Amino acid sequence: MSVFDDLSWRGLIAHCTDPQALKQDLDHGSITFYVGFDPSAPSLHMGNLLQLILVRRLQEAGHRPILLVGGSTGLIGDPRQSSERNLNPIELVHGWLERIRDQVTRFVSFEGDNAAILVNNYDWTAGMGVLEFLRDIGKHFSVNRMLDREVVKTRLESGISYTEFSYVLLQSLDYLELHKRYGATLQTGGSDQWGNITAGVELIRRVTGDRAQALATPLVTKADGTKYGKTESGTLWLDPAMTSPYAFHQFFLNAEDSMVGGYLRLFTLRSHEEIEALERQTIDAPQLRAAQRALADDLTDLVHSPDQRRAVTAAAAAVFGRGDLEGLDPDALSAAVRELPSVAWSRLDGRTVIDALAESGVCASKSAARRTVQEGGAYLNNDRIVDAERVLGEDDLVAGAVIIVRRGKKTVGAVRVGEDAQGL
Repeated sequence: MSVFDDLSWRGLIAHCTDPQALKQDLDHGSITFYVGFDPSAPSLHMGNLLQLILVRRLQEAGHRPILLVGGSTGLIGDPRQSSERNLNPIELVHGWLERIRDQVTRFVSFEGDNAAILVNNYDWTAGMGVLEFLRDIGKHFSVNRMLDREVVKTRLESGISYTEFSYVLLQSLDYLELHKRYGATLQTGGSDQWGNITAGVELIRRVTGDRAQALATPLVTKADGTKYGKTESGTLWLDPAMTSPYAFHQFFLNAEDSMVGGYLRLFTLRSHEEIEALERQTIDAPQLRAAQRALADDLTDLVHSPDQRRAVTAAAAAVFGRGDLEGLDPDALSAAVRELPSVAWSRLDGRTVIDALAESGVCASKSAARRTVQEGGAYLNNDRIVDAERVLGEDDLVAGAVIIVRRGKKTVGAVRVGEDAQGL
């Protein structure tokens, strides 16, 4: 299957400027393409991951990627549908830029005939004067067309600053600059960037007369239409300090049956045959959740590491009674506990297993906890509880700080013990 047809099969093409011309470019020879990432936060997130995987696919197919980090565009901010962005201090933005630079470089190769290139658009915009910008770039943009952009029309009533209104000029300048410097003929990005990307295509045509291409990936959603990549606690980040590898793995493990096949196509590097086999298994044996496990394992390996994936899967198995709690990676155990209903105690102070079951939320009340023990469905660190009056001791602490309690197979909670229990 051709590169273009493979991207289509996987659902990675929401829009493109000229399908036949793009297919020809991707399937014959090697082209240079680019994707940009603005440092609008200290880490990349789930939406950026789709772009990075597309970059990796295209590089593996023989094309040369340029990864652009937006030292200048990150100071401005792409217009949002809802309200004006706050302008962050330059020192903060450039600090975030360094973190994002480190993240994007893990997904591509900087060796070989199609070695990746890393650039910062601050390098060609910081020294550009306002008159030069207006004369050489601004004159090629129609205000009428800029007003017709969906995000601008949405914001006209509530108000949009000239700063955000002009963002499209800066991103278009990037494409023109990379076309001149490196011969870039394709820009990729999310479908929410389609207007910015095609504006760059038009700027290249007006300035140089050359043909350039654009490709946008779809907005990835859940079965109910809500944005995929959001957790109950917020955005799914690629930085392990902001979203732990455990939470990252669990997020994908909980993908809906109706959607997991599409996510495998979009996000993993598996073959068509492997994905189709997993899709059939989801239909024939959904209780095994084989597709979800493949999705979660593949992406945790890619974003974090196989060692991290093994640590978090071991922690998840142990917490839910399918493994040994002793000897778990401390960070993985701590991350697992943060995802569970829990209570923090500074000291044990003679508390019992009933207190642990009730206060952690595993049981609705102490009387319900007592009934669960009597019925044989209560567990302390994966051992069945037979004595409802048992007093907890230091020997019950896993890693010296945690007690895991469970009702039945799936209802799990934790008690965090010690002066630092709030921070676990």
